Amino acid sequence: MEDMDQYLAVLIFLLVGIGIVLFTFFFARLIRPHNPYKAKNQTYECAETPVGDSWVKFNNHFYIFALIFVIFDVEAVFLFPWAVAFGQLGLFALVEMIIFIAILVFGLFYAWKKGVLKWV
Repeated sequence: MEDMDQYLAVLIFLLVGIGIVLFTFFFARLIRPHNPYKAKNQTYECAETPVGDSWVKFNNHFYIFALIFVIFDVEAVFLFPWAVAFGQLGLFALVEMIIFIAILVFGLFYAWKKGVLKWV
């Protein structure tokens, strides 16, 4: 019975959280100004008058390249504190870090094979 109380508490928190978000969206829609006109709906390009259509083809290759950079940047952030405290952590932390690095190396190898790392 005690376990059900914990699940009920989680359910209540979930419902309250969803309710707060929905109320915020609803209230913001009620109080926001709504005055669309042509200049307001125009695409904004660094204070310049837009030339052409705003729906251009964008090469998502650059986006994926940036995501891979962020992933390995975060890896470096995890490695520094681990390296500093390595002497106190022991063998378990070494095995965990080897698994972590192996997963990242596998992901890098996969991206390399897919041709994502070629700068076009």
